[in-house]
Amino acid sequence: MTRWLDDDEQRTWRDFLAATQLVHEALDRQLQRDAGMPHAYYMILVALSESPGRRMRMSELARRAQSSQSRLSHAVARLEERGWARRERCPEDRRGNIAVLTEEGFDALAAAAPGHVEEVRRSLFDVLTPEQRSALSEICGAVRNTLEG
Repeated sequence: MTRWLDDDEQRTWRDFLAATQLVHEALDRQLQRDAGMPHAYYMILVALSESPGRRMRMSELARRAQSSQSRLSHAVARLEERGWARRERCPEDRRGNIAVLTEEGFDALAAAAPGHVEEVRRSLFDVLTPEQRSALSEICGAVRNTLEG
């Protein structure tokens, strides 16, 4: 038997979908306007910058970026064209590739970060009370833990 959403759940679900889409669009617009990159590229650069040696196996980077391997490969190719990343063969497994953040890529990320953080604040945190921020953190953590297994 289908457990249909009641009116409150339906309203919450639709508000969640709209809010997450609008925040993502605001972040993407800001990064395109101020840094000339889509949000997806920014997230790849962040993941690489936080990884030891600023390098990560492509399959792991795809997982972290919540992307398919083919979509990630295309994005990394665009980052390579800009000089922000390069690919190397994995020394342990010659079939695998490692994405490496270049100095130019790190500089692009560092230049983009202040505007991005300000947009995150403006679009999300500034409109919430401290109690709402705490509740949002708890809610997102519960959903993430369930779905990530």
